[in-house]
Amino acid sequence: MATSKPKTAKKSAAKKASVKPKTASAKAKTAKSVAAKTTKKVTTKADKSEVEAEKTVIVSKVEKSHPVKEFFARKGDSKENILTIFKDTKIIGAIIAEIVGTGLITGIALTLGLFNPLYMIFGYIGVTAAVFKLSGAHLNPIITAGMMASRRVSAIRGILYIVAQILGAWFAFIIVNGFYQAGLASGNIDAASTSLPALTAASDLAATTEGFSFFWPITMLEFAGAIILAFFFARALNYKRGVYTFAAIVGTGVFIAMVFAVIISSNYLGIPSDNVFIMNPASALMYGLLPATAEGFDALMGALMPMMVTYVIFPIIGGIIGFYLSDIASKLSGQEYAN
Repeated sequence: MATSKPKTAKKSAAKKASVKPKTASAKAKTAKSVAAKTTKKVTTKADKSEVEAEKTVIVSKVEKSHPVKEFFARKGDSKENILTIFKDTKIIGAIIAEIVGTGLITGIALTLGLFNPLYMIFGYIGVTAAVFKLSGAHLNPIITAGMMASRRVSAIRGILYIVAQILGAWFAFIIVNGFYQAGLASGNIDAASTSLPALTAASDLAATTEGFSFFWPITMLEFAGAIILAFFFARALNYKRGVYTFAAIVGTGVFIAMVFAVIISSNYLGIPSDNVFIMNPASALMYGLLPATAEGFDALMGALMPMMVTYVIFPIIGGIIGFYLSDIASKLSGQEYAN
């Protein structure tokens, strides 16, 4: 009887020992299953979030690829408005650059004549390269209007640039005319033999055929030249990292527009004046429109309105068309819109 008790005790101890490992293994299995379930849940959540993110990306791509929405989408700084633009002093530097740059361009036109393409191309290249990093070197309301219409710059920046361009052209006119008047006062030059280049009114030009006006031909040449200028500028934006390449493309566009207008007007239309085209509304306003004099308001408006149509309204429309043509060509060729 004494020997059976130890055996029984041994058996019960063995059973207890065998039960413990089973319980431990069961706990381990349970922990593994819980971890697996948790991992599955986390993975499922991650997968769902990834799927949602992919859906969002796909939707955004679809929206972005919509041709009309993308064409008219804002390409410049979306945060820039009248409340934020003056928080940074960069806009002041840009305005100063536009004043100086447009003044230099207008001064070149005043001193060398409105149409001397070889001189103008080098002048444009130099001035554009000098002020590009400061303001983008618009230097012309035609360009600024196109940049605004294609939503590359905000409306407030565009308005400030145009005002700066007009001021720059005005300062250039005052300075050059000041030297001219000083020369006349000194008696060293004669007004009959030396004069500042004047923008000839399109409505005043007449051909050999009586009653025929060159108003609309000149207006259409200004219009076509503005399209060329704006198209070249928009294409040059693709190379804005290389300042000299950008300036060379812009200057070449100016040269082509000028040569195009000069050859057609002189060879095909027989226009008897060289100072008919300017393709810069800021310069036209200064020494083509504002200096105009007439007796009475009606006579003044009668003289100014044809010139406004020829040298301001149609060129600005042409500038907008030039930028849109560039954007259409970029979209059809699979390129991104240049900002």
